[in-house]
Amino acid sequence: MQTVGIRELKNRLTHYLGEVKNGENVVVTDRGKPVAILHSLEKIEVDAGIDEHLAVLAAQGHLTLPKIKEPLPSSFTPVHLAGEPVSATLIKDRR
Repeated sequence: MQTVGIRELKNRLTHYLGEVKNGENVVVTDRGKPVAILHSLEKIEVDAGIDEHLAVLAAQGHLTLPKIKEPLPSSFTPVHLAGEPVSATLIKDRR
């Protein structure tokens, strides 16, 4: 999923329409807030995909979409921490 601001979309519309034709979903933002999703009409699904759900959550202020457009480098490795997961601790605290 790509994210693009209104100005960049306007200036490079042909490029982004090409991306959509190739199957990419493009989230359009206005000052960093998602306002629309461009996706191919050939891929209309009954249920919204993950990109649509993420855009809705971002529009509601529940999350922030990444500003980095490139995928993470192959040298990136996640950090694994020892101990109990935070979710387990939260569940215990709520009981």
